[in-house]
Amino acid sequence: MVVVTISGTPGSGKSTVASLLNEKLKLRYVYSGMIFRETAEKYKMSLENFGKFCEENSDVDKELDERQVEILKQGDVLLEGRLAGWLAYNNKIEAFKIFIDADIDTRASRIVNREKGNVEKRKKEIIERARSEKARYKKYYDIDLDDTSIYDLIIDSSNKTPEETVEEIVSNANI
Repeated sequence: MVVVTISGTPGSGKSTVASLLNEKLKLRYVYSGMIFRETAEKYKMSLENFGKFCEENSDVDKELDERQVEILKQGDVLLEGRLAGWLAYNNKIEAFKIFIDADIDTRASRIVNREKGNVEKRKKEIIERARSEKARYKKYYDIDLDDTSIYDLIIDSSNKTPEETVEEIVSNANI
């Protein structure tokens, strides 16, 4: 049974890397951000407003996270999401846990390239999203998102292509 998690900061390239990595691994690929986005749409809210809503309504977050834990327990999966590594760690699920980060300017530029907008505005949104997520996960699960000690591999993707990041993962992972 193979379980790989990819976590990281918004705009760090996690989704692109996860998709490319999964082409090599041929596992079931689950993107938790899509689950979050679909749920935000269901509630007819922007991601920012839905994040704030989740801060006040822990049941929504917990439901999303419980779905991810069930997916991890099934195995033979690559789960990409902000909490994926922590969910595996806290639930004692054997997994190769990867964390991807990049500097804020790189992340904001990547988000603008993907979703349009203004780099300065995107930087503010990234900072607010990080604040919201950090507060929620500390409050609900006592997780400190700044603690990367649980990860098997930490990669700074600021000056790497997605392909270079995947190669680093493959050369450092026993998967």
